[in-house]
Amino acid sequence: MKPTTPPAPTWQKQWLEQWKSAGVELALERERALRDMTDEQALAASEAVLALADPSKMNPGRRNTSGLVEQQALFHSRKASSTSS
Repeated sequence: MKPTTPPAPTWQKQWLEQWKSAGVELALERERALRDMTDEQALAASEAVLALADPSKMNPGRRNTSGLVEQQALFHSRKASSTSS
């Protein structure tokens, strides 16, 4: 016999419903704010996010390359080997 979860109290249900509706409104507000951003505001926001990274904690190899070229070469080699099988 499986244990059953007791029903949530009324206040918990109300709290959950409030956050569900707030989540929808917050998503709409986020979309509006991003859509209305000027190029200068978008650049400033991205710079602020990038400034949070501490380059001293970064792997030394990542300071010169993002690894994208190496990653694409890896994916390409796997694709080529899977099609030749």
